[in-house]
Order: sequence, then C-alpha cells, then structure tokens
Amino acid sequence: MTARTPRSQQLTELLGPVITSRGYDLEDLSVTSAGRRSLIRVIVDGDDGIDLDAVADVSRAVSEVLDGAEDGGGAFAGPYVLEVSSPGTDRPLSEPRHWRRAVGRLVTVEADGRPVTARVLSADDHEVTLQVDGTEHAYPFSALGRGKIQIEFSRPGQSEVLDDLSEEDEDDLSEEDEDALSEEDEEA
Repeated sequence: MTARTPRSQQLTELLGPVITSRGYDLEDLSVTSAGRRSLIRVIVDGDDGIDLDAVADVSRAVSEVLDGAEDGGGAFAGPYVLEVSSPGTDRPLSEPRHWRRAVGRLVTVEADGRPVTARVLSADDHEVTLQVDGTEHAYPFSALGRGKIQIEFSRPGQSEVLDDLSEEDEDDLSEEDEDALSEEDEEA
C-alpha cells in the first residue's frame, strides 16, 4: 500500500464504498502531481480477479464520484487523469484475501523466520496452509512475512496438487479451494 497523504486518504474514504459496492476491493490508491493535473491511480481486485469490463465499470463509477466531488468543491477539485487497474503478480501477499486468491500458486515468503518457497494449498481468515518440500504446514498470519507470487510458465493443475496430498489432507480442502484449483486446470 502506498503511503497515505491527507488527499489520498480522503479519496480512499470517498471511493472505497463505490468500489466495494461493485464487489471489488480497493487495494491501493495514490495521487501524484502531473503538471497542472493530478494523476490518480486506483488498484482494485476481487476474489475472482478483475477483467477489462469490470475495470471499465469501476473506472466510470470512480469518475462520476470524482466529478461530483470536484463540482461540490469537496475532497477533490481540479483536473485529473485516472488510472484504474488490477494489482498484478508483484503485489505482496499481506492480507488474508490475497492469500485466498493465491491458492494453487507458488510463493516465496518468510515463515517462522526463515525464507521458504511453497505452494499455497488453502487460506482462510486465520491461517495459510503451504506445501513446503512436499510437506504440508499450516501457518498463522502472525508467523508469515509478506508473500510474493512466483511466476510459473507451467503451473500444476488440481490433479497434480491433489496427487501430492494424502487422502486425509485432500478431505480438508475446502470446496472453494478445490474450485479454484479446478478453474486453473481449465485455464491451462
């Protein structure tokens, strides 16, 4: 998350509910000067990702709110350039929702004070289950640093990840985790 200025904090409070009402999360917002204009960068994401149509929808909604605030002389006034995008793979995994969205992905993270490369098997609001060197480990968020997704040109699908789990572990996968892995199989 970018350091908050009073102006970006005001805009976050103004735009957050608009983005949330469309089913997405406001991941970051920054405001920088670009000559006489302000450059407003808004990063949004959702549990199912965000496609170009959704980016366009969010962009229109944010523009309407900004134009209304400008007309009213409120939190924002003046000419601006708006950029709305998704966070990309270089976003650090720092919130439970980031880890949930990374199920099936290979990540690097500091876990219990040591760096590991692992596959995310599941995540909820309290912990993340990682497969490290073929062994499953559950970590509370307090034991993890910021994770980083590793780019894989040929990620294993659900069947390959599930083959690595014992039958008992497979039963512990939530339906959402299995659905996420199945969708990755279909995309591959």
